[in-house]
Amino acid sequence: MEELEFEIPKYFRYYRSGRVERLTGTTTVPPSLDPSTGVNSRDAIIDPSTNVSARLYLPRSNSFAGKLPILLYFHGGGFCIESAASPKYHRHLNSLSSLTPLLAVSLNYRLAPEHRLPAAYNDAWAAIQWVLSQADPWVAQFGDLNRLFVAGDSAGGNIAHQLVMRAGAVGLRVKGMALVHPFFWGSAPVGLEPGDEEFRVRMNRRWWFTCPGAVGLDDPRWNPTAETSPSLAGLACERVLVTVADKDYLKYRGKEYYEKLKTSGWKGVAEFVETPAAGHVFHISYPESEIALKKIRVLADFFGRE
Repeated sequence: MEELEFEIPKYFRYYRSGRVERLTGTTTVPPSLDPSTGVNSRDAIIDPSTNVSARLYLPRSNSFAGKLPILLYFHGGGFCIESAASPKYHRHLNSLSSLTPLLAVSLNYRLAPEHRLPAAYNDAWAAIQWVLSQADPWVAQFGDLNRLFVAGDSAGGNIAHQLVMRAGAVGLRVKGMALVHPFFWGSAPVGLEPGDEEFRVRMNRRWWFTCPGAVGLDDPRWNPTAETSPSLAGLACERVLVTVADKDYLKYRGKEYYEKLKTSGWKGVAEFVETPAAGHVFHISYPESEIALKKIRVLADFFGRE
């Protein structure tokens, strides 16, 4: 029997042999013309050196005039499961592309534990460079680089934040950023976040395993609001939307992020939305629910505004 080295229950098991057994988030669907929305999708390699790809979504031509906002999107999954081709993310990006309307680029970034952080962050950086280069014909013909948005849910929200901070450090700008139930943590509990030692030890071990080069539990990649983290004033965008869910323990980190952003000296417009009686990424898991449809409209409105 193989010896187990590490596991995240319900996510994956990692064996000393190096084998990874994912327990969920492995189902995929091909790109297609979606019959319900009319959105067309296709896959493209964005970095030949890593073979990292993205799935692009283009709404039907009679739904827009002129150039479209561009959304660079990062899926959730704790940095270790799911993909841009996941059925639930494929559906979500179809919906956002149709409702806004917008041109979406959903990144299929490399996953831990085979590719631990900062691999996903580096893939996100490669993706924004690829979008800005207009190497893809859809981006070149239909995309408006002056309305480039970055967004992600859960771990994808973490990636989005890191990307927009990195962009600011080198003088790049994007229109806006949406953090949807972002996956942040830290050494000490925030708000009514679970404080029992066993739970926090599990979360901390998860971070050390995912990002072995971390400089502590308040590493800026894990805790962007720590006193030792770079100021949020460095965010390279005009608008930020932070959304949380009432029954999600990560909501306290999202709230803290929003509050710290408002007092950081950042020159932009920040918005905060909390959905009552809802759990983590409910709109991805239960897309037909009334609150999910409302949440998607909130996101579409944010991306669609000039």
